[in-house]
Amino acid sequence: MAVTPTGTHAHWSSRFAFIMAAVGSAVGLGNLWRFPFMTGQNGGSAFVLIYIGCVILFALPVLMAEIAIGRHAQQSAISSTRKMALEAGKSGNWSIVGWVCTAAGFLILTTYSVIAGQVMAFSVAGFAGGFGTDEGATMFYNGQGIQLFWHVLFMGLTVGIVAQGLKGGIERVATLLMPLFFVVLLGLTIYSLVNGHAAEAVAYLFRPDFSAVSGQTFVQALGQAFFSVSVASAIMITYGSYLSKDANIGSSSLTIASADTLVALVAGLMIFPIVFMVGIDPGEGLGLIFSALPAVFADMPAGNIIGGSFFALALIAAVTSSISLLEGVVAFVDEHANFGRAQTAVLVGFFAFMIGAGAVYSPEFGGNFVDWLSGSLLLPLGGFLVAVFAGWVIPKALLRNELSHTGKGLFEFFHFAVRWIVPPAIFVILALGLDAQFNNGAIGAMLGLS
Repeated sequence: MAVTPTGTHAHWSSRFAFIMAAVGSAVGLGNLWRFPFMTGQNGGSAFVLIYIGCVILFALPVLMAEIAIGRHAQQSAISSTRKMALEAGKSGNWSIVGWVCTAAGFLILTTYSVIAGQVMAFSVAGFAGGFGTDEGATMFYNGQGIQLFWHVLFMGLTVGIVAQGLKGGIERVATLLMPLFFVVLLGLTIYSLVNGHAAEAVAYLFRPDFSAVSGQTFVQALGQAFFSVSVASAIMITYGSYLSKDANIGSSSLTIASADTLVALVAGLMIFPIVFMVGIDPGEGLGLIFSALPAVFADMPAGNIIGGSFFALALIAAVTSSISLLEGVVAFVDEHANFGRAQTAVLVGFFAFMIGAGAVYSPEFGGNFVDWLSGSLLLPLGGFLVAVFAGWVIPKALLRNELSHTGKGLFEFFHFAVRWIVPPAIFVILALGLDAQFNNGAIGAMLGLS
């Protein structure tokens, strides 16, 4: 017999608090390197247009569905999907939707904390003068013991915030850090455009090159659009459960998706003028952040301040994302156990830390297996299940009631999308991920998609 959640459900104090927390969740480390790189390598503005189309057609409907599910049920992702299935006269086993999403978010957190710990180390290194030499910043993160220390520190910070609850922890941090994030992002972008190769960076990011567009471009745009806005990881169902009934889910979802996309584009204008000025290959990916840029900062006037500020910016993005990932699991455990929120946050954080520690000592485990399990399997599977659940299990009238502020035409498009457009699209991502893992991408290559 299922345990019934007890206690009074918390709520955001304002729409602004919800938007800041949700945008903070969506804006993560990937915005600062992956999206700009993908844009430049896939046709510039041609890719941006494809990406925006994917956001509207695929990511936005799922985002709206998740927030609607959470707000209606007023519970964690697992409990919300079970409750709504039972209300629809369906099996409570549909809670598998919430289980898959929650598992995905938890596993992402385990390795995310390790990378975020490195970001924290490099931020400290910058302000402490560690960018005085090419190797200076690296010394702050050299060795497994040191990596474990920063992993402990970052996970402890995440746990400490979540332990304080919704208003005292998550909301307070989000409303403080996200405005600061935007200010620092704008300041660093202006500095980069003024002092770097701005014209070359703008051309790299925004000049349309349709010859660079291929089947893989659409697959990458779809995957980036879907996963960038924090769907399929229990976050938005959980955050939606704290939302008041008078909130406009449609406009809030559009704000979240738009802000996430804008940050990713502006990040490109922040990074690439400096990258092109010093002649670094922009295709270095994550290595660009931790290897190439510290070397650049070492040779720049006021490089310690600029470098420290850059990594502080990345740290803010990491913190606001990590607390949302942890909250998805803590919310479920907290509503079914009598540990207390603080103890629950510590317990869940400890297990996440231990898996992350395994990734520190075994990169093959963390960088390959855990990343593949969470990113290539559970996330697309969770998104597929959310779309099917919203489109085929939840009564249309119930969704219409939750989206009452949405116009009839827009709602009909939303409902059509979660039924007929999103599931097959996500199925393609899932199939290609499995093909790459177990079949060396043979099917994708045959179709021109890999």
